[in-house]
This record gives sequence, structure tokens and C-alpha cells, in this order.
Amino acid sequence: MAKILKVALLIWMTIVIWAAIIYAPPAQLFRVASLARIMFFHIPCAMTATVLSVASAGFALLFLSTKDLNFDVKSRAAAALATLYWILTTITGAIFAKEEWGMYWNWDPKQSAILLLILIYLAYFALRSAVVDRRKQALVAAGYTLFAAVIMPFLTFVLPNTTQSLHPKGVIFSSDGMDITYKLIFWSSTFGFLALTYWIYKVQTALETIALHQGAV
Repeated sequence: MAKILKVALLIWMTIVIWAAIIYAPPAQLFRVASLARIMFFHIPCAMTATVLSVASAGFALLFLSTKDLNFDVKSRAAAALATLYWILTTITGAIFAKEEWGMYWNWDPKQSAILLLILIYLAYFALRSAVVDRRKQALVAAGYTLFAAVIMPFLTFVLPNTTQSLHPKGVIFSSDGMDITYKLIFWSSTFGFLALTYWIYKVQTALETIALHQGAV
């Protein structure tokens, strides 16, 4: 059954990529009409990163309430993938910025906020490596993860939406933000990203759990 699901996911993502690059029509109101297609990758990355950040905080809370290191493993794995997806979000956003605004980086509030969030998560791993004792490391990391989870919505949603920004707003949920073709491809891509990430996450946590019980983590 697991093999069938993996094959189905591969086919799903292949169709999504084809639809995003080939099938989706050029969008209006962009300097480069075909540039809107990057949203099929940029926004799902950001949404996946958000889910992972929340999951990391949730497992951190479970660790603090149970002191079970298995929850710390799950929290750390989610934080690692969240960091990766925040970086991918920034990279795809920079590509959009270059084509639409003429510069990869212009310190737009959205760009600046996500850069700060990435630095916060990178500091999380630096903090972990600075603490030798495994349980103390998990305790410190759990507290820091909760701090990051509180900061995350402020940096990604509140700050960019309350300041002047070049970043497009209201694209996803407004009634006229996307036509039906774009919505279908976008939500299919989002589902594919989440499913693929969940599979990677399960593999990662399984390997780290084995290492934990062998005393290597």
C-alpha cells in the first residue's frame, strides 16, 4: 500500500509540475505574464513551512509536558524542514522580484521578515549544537521553538500586511484573485507539497528515532 501511495504521489506531482509550467495560461497584470506560474511553487512552499513551524512548536509542547525525547526528535525534524521550506520560499520570491521589480532583493517588508525568520531558525540549530547534554538540549530547544512559533505569524502575516509592500495581497482567498484553472493547479500543488513533505518527514523522524535509541543523537 505504501508503495502504491508513493507512485501515486509521484504521478500527482508530475501532473502538477506539467500543469504549472505548460497548461496554466499567462496571467494578467504582471510585467512578465508567465511569471505568475511561480506562485504554484512559492506559495505552497510558504504554506508548508508554516504548517511545519506549527508542528515543531506542537511537538515541543508535548516534549515539555512529557519529557519524552521522541517528541523532541519530531520537533527538531519539523524545524529542519520548516527552515528548508522558508529558504525555498525566499528563493522563489527573489526570482519573482527580479522579473517583476528588477531586483532579486529590495528589502521589501515581506522579504525582510522572512529573512529574519530564517535566521531565527538557523539560530535554533546553533543553540542545539551548543548544548551537549541531550535532555538539556531538548529543553532549551523546546523553549526556543515556542518563541519562534510566536514570532512566526507576526513576521509572515502581521508585519507585511500592516506596512507598505510591493508583495501582492489577496491573491489566494479573494473571489477575483485567481481564475478556476489557477485555483485548481494551486491547491493541487499545495496538497502535493504537503503530502511529499509528510513522507520526507516520516522517513527523517524514523531514522532519527533509531539513532536516538542507539544513543547516537
